[in-house]
Amino acid sequence: MSTSALPIALIYRGPAACRGCPETIADLLRQKYQIIYAGPKEQVDVNTNTLSAAQLYIQPGGGDLDEAWPHVRRYASPIRDYVRNGGKYLGFCLGAYLAGTEPGFGLLPGRGQTDQYITSKGAVVTSEIDTVVPLFWRGMLRHVYFQDGTRLMIDRTAAPAEILAVYTNGEIAAAVQNYGKGRVGMVGPHPEANEE
Repeated sequence: MSTSALPIALIYRGPAACRGCPETIADLLRQKYQIIYAGPKEQVDVNTNTLSAAQLYIQPGGGDLDEAWPHVRRYASPIRDYVRNGGKYLGFCLGAYLAGTEPGFGLLPGRGQTDQYITSKGAVVTSEIDTVVPLFWRGMLRHVYFQDGTRLMIDRTAAPAEILAVYTNGEIAAAVQNYGKGRVGMVGPHPEANEE
């Protein structure tokens, strides 16, 4: 199948993404999607036009939320509109934090929010050190790369949600929730990480 016949996955690549993260995600999706990188120094940026052509928008992991926010703030409204009107958002680590509102794109219905897993009661990691954490992914114990990932505080009364993974203390590590006509996928740790 030629790549032009595949649906488009728009992956952010810019100063708010960690080195190699967009490419690692692209490698995983290449069989099912035509990959287009979007960002301030790419051939296309993240905006209403580029999002309207995409079936999926991906915000990869990156650095600190407060440092990343100035680089992606201008994308908040187009991304919110895209998802509300039927688009799909997938955020890994920083991208999951950005689904929240403090600061973020505001993609969590009701009182939904994101926060550091390391600050939660019973967290197995309590510092920002890069490590591996145990979690239950669809009920199966897995060990996943972790870089100060988020916990998801999903308001299940506001919109349907599917919990995909929980940390060992019961906090939500990965979920998909409806937002308007679209869907928001969020993953706090890095299951997409390769051995590098």
